[in-house]
Amino acid sequence: MQSMEEIYQRYAQTVYRYLFSVTRDHDLSEELTQETYYQAIRSIDRYDGSCKISTWLCAIAKNQLRLYRRKHPEMQEWEANDTAVPSAEQDVFGGNGRIEILKKLHGCPEPGREVLYLRIFGCLSFKEIGEIMGKTENWARVTYYRSKEKLRKELGGYEE
Repeated sequence: MQSMEEIYQRYAQTVYRYLFSVTRDHDLSEELTQETYYQAIRSIDRYDGSCKISTWLCAIAKNQLRLYRRKHPEMQEWEANDTAVPSAEQDVFGGNGRIEILKKLHGCPEPGREVLYLRIFGCLSFKEIGEIMGKTENWARVTYYRSKEKLRKELGGYEE
């Protein structure tokens, strides 16, 4: 087993990017990343090795986010800002406005919505998304593609 220092060095950015992809708030993502590692240290004896460490940490992060949302019901799921959509994804979705894309994205059913958030806003690889969601890399690719195509159609049928 790696030391917590090594685990932090290796996976902190993955956990942070996951949280940021959902919250769209740098400070909150940093705070929840720290809380995730605090909880991981407290419960390291319960880690049984049945999943990857990154998956275990992201599950803890997801639980920390749920707890935070319960305590702060006024929190928006995400906020649009000037850096919300990377330019490559803007190209994919054509000339639609950022707010329109985010409105439609917010209405997507799970698990597609979370996969889209992780890919577009978290800039995570399909392999990382699969690990976080407890699925395969191929599942993440297929889910992303299908959700993206559905979103594209809802945005006015933009074709590549």
